[in-house]
Amino acid sequence: MFRSGNPTLKADTFSSVGRELGAATMTIEGSVNKTGFSLVILVACAALQWNQAFGEGLFYPLMLVGLVGGLVTALVTVFKKEWSPVTTPLYAALEGLMLGGLSLQFEQRYPGIVINAVGLTLGTLAALLLAYKSGLIRATESFKLGIVAATGGIAIVYLVSMVLGFFGKSIPLIHGSGLVGIGFSLVVVVIAALNLVLDFDFIESGAAAGAPKYMEWYAAFGLLVTLVWLYLEMLRLLSKLQDRRR
Repeated sequence: MFRSGNPTLKADTFSSVGRELGAATMTIEGSVNKTGFSLVILVACAALQWNQAFGEGLFYPLMLVGLVGGLVTALVTVFKKEWSPVTTPLYAALEGLMLGGLSLQFEQRYPGIVINAVGLTLGTLAALLLAYKSGLIRATESFKLGIVAATGGIAIVYLVSMVLGFFGKSIPLIHGSGLVGIGFSLVVVVIAALNLVLDFDFIESGAAAGAPKYMEWYAAFGLLVTLVWLYLEMLRLLSKLQDRRR
């Protein structure tokens, strides 16, 4: 049985797609290569937005395009997995526009925060991949259920917080730089990071099951979603820590 805390990589993702006899199948190496290619696109677009290569007048509009377009593209990819060879690179480009602009805003307020967040995100990815491959962390059914439940709980908290924001209110303490706010962000960072373990296991299982070749792109999309989430949570945590020192 497949299970992942990542909503893009759910239990029936690989079992629900068709297979053609004799057709090329998904491999772990192919998924890794496509993830790397997608990350290059994301970083390139983020760098262009960071340097305002499109002009200052387009900075905020492009951030909005990246935010809304990324969400729409993600939804399309989830429901039309066979389109992922096209939608995954597009999602990476759109997320790059959004993250490049957002990162620049964080950097202007907290100098040095972006390089630290990037380093921590990549370091976490490498450490968890090593722990997973070495068997130090195993994606058991109990482990998967716990991470799925925790991820769902965080999603509910963020959804409630967003709805309250429309009425000028917010959930007390968790967004501040106090101990509760920092503790909340630490928990979210840990849960986001552990979702990577589930994704590794899920992709490995999909390759073993002989999923269609295009699912490599879908697997890359799923990992990209988790990495973007982890990076954003790193930014939030580091910003709270800097606020506390002031």
